[in-house]
Parts: sequence; structure tokens; C-alpha cells
Amino acid sequence: VTGAAKRIGASIVETFHTNGYLVIIHYNRSVVEANALADRLNKKRASSAICLQADLNDQEAIDLLASETLTCYQRLDVLVNNASTYYATPFGAATQRQWDDLQNSNLRGAFFLSQALSQELVIRNGSIVNIVDTYADRPLLHHSVYSIAKASLKAMTKALAIELAPKVRVNGVAPGAILWPATLENGNDPQVVQARAKVLKNIPLGTLGHLQDIADATYFLACDANYITGQVIKIDGGRSLS
Repeated sequence: VTGAAKRIGASIVETFHTNGYLVIIHYNRSVVEANALADRLNKKRASSAICLQADLNDQEAIDLLASETLTCYQRLDVLVNNASTYYATPFGAATQRQWDDLQNSNLRGAFFLSQALSQELVIRNGSIVNIVDTYADRPLLHHSVYSIAKASLKAMTKALAIELAPKVRVNGVAPGAILWPATLENGNDPQVVQARAKVLKNIPLGTLGHLQDIADATYFLACDANYITGQVIKIDGGRSLS
């Protein structure tokens, strides 16, 4: 699982681990969180979690990550491309550096890591799950570069499903509102309360989702959905319908 040290990635790792998998926790900068997660999992089941560091903006690092991944347990059954970078890039002020950074972290790394590991996944009749975003279909204002990258990741999911069939299934999960952003964490501030209410008003199920919702969908697509490929499932409480 790439970008697995915390939040959605960590939840996905824990879910696979709970279901008996040996897991590889990829991280870039979050070394403390990654090691803490691995230590916790290894206390539950010895030698069941390994951390690997790589900057997915660097092609040599991607190639090395793929090589180290295959060395860890001598096999690979599931790849989850979760690593992502997210920040605003208002149109008219976006820079090439921002474009490259967001495209690399959200798309390029996932493509070339999938390519590097594809032969092993074919041998194992494995599965790839890409963590996309509902903004792939409904772009977020002032986040055009991020939205474009996630839309491209969705297209990549469908393209690789064709390229790797029939041996490897490739699907995606598109999270909606799962965690409050930092600006909306203080629930006692009247403006925050109002902003939260506005968000929830647009979600038919009336609540935020949970990290486990994303992890469960990822596990289902990777392990239990034998006749599903090339699909991206939205986990957004119906928000995309409003």
C-alpha cells in the first residue's frame, strides 16, 4: 500500500493485516508514523509488516521500490496505489512545479509502480486498487490540477483493467467526505459549525464517512470481487448525487 503511514493508507493496511495478509507499508516522509504502524502490527503477528521508503516523484526510487517489494515476501498479490498530494492551485496562478508535483504523486507514481510490478501480479492472478477521488468527476474549485490528476488516475484504472486482463483485476475507490479538513476540525467555532452543516446538507446519508469505509471497499475489490474490473466505486454517502 503506497502512502500507507497514516489516514486512509494506514486503515487499508490494518484491514488487510487483520485478514491475514503480510503487508508492506510504503511512505515518503512519514517515517515515524510508518514505523509505529509496523511495530503495532508486528506485535500482533511477528514479521508481518515491513516499511519501505520511496519518493514517487523519482523514477529510480519507483524502480527500487518495486524491486524491494518483490524481495520482502517473495510474492505480491495486491497493490494499492493510495499515495497522493493535495493542495489548491487556483487557475491563472498554477505553476509548472505544482503541475509536475501533483501529477507525479497522484498519477505518474501509480502508473510506473503498477507497470514495474505487473509481471508478478499476473503470475499471482493479483489485483490493483487505485484510490481515486470524487473530484475526478466533479472538479473542485481552485484545485484544477489535483482534479485533473485524479481524473487521469480513474482513466488509468480502466486502461490497465484492459491491459492486464484476464490475469489481473484493476479497480478504484473514490472517497468523498471522509475526514474534516483542518479548517473545520474545531467544532465549537460557530463559523465551523455552519460550514460543517453546509457540507452535511449535500450528503444524502447526512454524515461523513469513516476511514474503515474506504478500507473495506478496497479490500472487497482486491479480494472478494472476482468478476469486477475496470470499475471505480464512490464512497461518498451519496454526495455525488446532489
